[in-house]
Amino acid sequence: MIDVNRQGEVWVFAEQHNGHLEDTPIELMSKARRLADTLGVKLAAAVLGNGAKDIAAKLIHYGADKVYLAEHPLLGVYQTNSYAKVIYDLIHKYQPQIVLYGATVAGRDLAPRVASAAKAGLTADCTDLQIGDHQAGKDGETHKNLLFQIRPAFGGNIIATIINYDRWPQMATVREGVMPMPEPDTGRKGEIIVEKVQLSQQELPLEILEEHKRPKKVNLKAARVIVAGGAGVGSKDNFKLIWDLANCLGAAPAATRAAIDMGFIDSDHQVGQTGTTVRPSLYIAVGVSGAIQHQAGMSGSQKIIAINNDPDAPIFQIAHYKILGDLNVVVPKIIKTLKEKSIKEEKQ
Repeated sequence: MIDVNRQGEVWVFAEQHNGHLEDTPIELMSKARRLADTLGVKLAAAVLGNGAKDIAAKLIHYGADKVYLAEHPLLGVYQTNSYAKVIYDLIHKYQPQIVLYGATVAGRDLAPRVASAAKAGLTADCTDLQIGDHQAGKDGETHKNLLFQIRPAFGGNIIATIINYDRWPQMATVREGVMPMPEPDTGRKGEIIVEKVQLSQQELPLEILEEHKRPKKVNLKAARVIVAGGAGVGSKDNFKLIWDLANCLGAAPAATRAAIDMGFIDSDHQVGQTGTTVRPSLYIAVGVSGAIQHQAGMSGSQKIIAINNDPDAPIFQIAHYKILGDLNVVVPKIIKTLKEKSIKEEKQ
């Protein structure tokens, strides 16, 4: 789908489940707002569901100028066919120049279906988005105001910038947690456009009888303090140090992919390119080498403390405070000091 004028809106797919707006589209609104302002166009959100009017109003508070609201009983629970059809129909009708999705389970399922139907490109798992110009070919035409879609590539060893200057809309999925959560402005005004939806049960290959979800054991994205252990912790028994330090600080325990693969802790606690992206006030990395795949998930932390016995560990390059030493010596000392301080404060 080609839009030669390229004056279309910037869109965010506002994923919701059972009337609850997910965090990822809210995070996306902050970046999408800046993209729309740079381009001088409107920011819009598309929300699908059954009884989602309150969500539409909330999206305006988070920065949307318009909300396209598509409601139907068959949109109450996410299904690929119904959601892809409705989103594609909206894109075909309104011609946005950029459409963004969260890189969630639903977003990763929906976005490629819509991109295929629209004959447009799609970049998956972006960690940043910018607007810029690109010259096609050595002496080619300069294409202005393109979406620069930035993401790790080749196993996270490089950061690639991907552009699409001839098939529109430009579409990308964006990793959870990489954009800051905006503050709502309840005084903002916007337009809610209610769309008529034509769907029948015959168009859907599945009938969903019940939906069951396993709640995550830890909400890393909401944690203000995180203590993460890497393969350098050594064993599952030794990983108790991570739990003990986290308990002393009221922090969330986390781990690298290597520590997860070695069975030290379950995958709900994984931080990194293939885990959760976090931005806590304090991130303590214990026995973490700091591979770029892990850095992709935690480098946005406000303060990073690294404890490692390898002076050349990559984690030291991004750490604000560096403790060079054996974690089996350093961590127990920190735990002891924290406990003594806590006892002293209780006595006072």
